[in-house]
Amino acid sequence: MAKLLIVSGSKVIHALQKIGFEIVGQKGSHVRLKKKTSKETKIAIFPLHDELTPGTLLSVIRQSGLTKEELIGLIK
Repeated sequence: MAKLLIVSGSKVIHALQKIGFEIVGQKGSHVRLKKKTSKETKIAIFPLHDELTPGTLLSVIRQSGLTKEELIGLIK
């Protein structure tokens, strides 16, 4: 099992944009990204902090439908 990295919200945004997520809104420090496919629509909401806690990063992984390994591969 891959260990989660300590990353910023902006790095997560860039990683998710690589696989088709688009920024659709922001309220305060929280940004909302959306990806539409023919089967479903995925929405990920998280803060643009300098460091995301492991729990927040796990939430992004769940919301985006990725695995830990996939997200780490996109960030690196």
